[in-house]
Amino acid sequence: MDRVTCTIRVTGKVQGVFYRAHTVEEALRLGLTGTVRNMPDGSVEVVATGARGKVEHMVAWCRGGPKAARVESIDVRWHEHPAEFDGFRMAG
Repeated sequence: MDRVTCTIRVTGKVQGVFYRAHTVEEALRLGLTGTVRNMPDGSVEVVATGARGKVEHMVAWCRGGPKAARVESIDVRWHEHPAEFDGFRMAG
């Protein structure tokens, strides 16, 4: 299995709209591990680890997010080595 990790920075109206909670639900549905957290600048940061296709699906999901969110942009950074997490949860 080709395990990968990426960090996704999501900007727009993404805080106060349950973006993190829905991200956790989607990540668990996909079988990913990692974290999601609100950032001081109003963005949301997602770190996801799992099979490449499932992480790519998470990236695509982040472009839209939950119904109440208004995503303006996402920045995706792929890591050289997969990170190890115990489950997927909200951090910070």
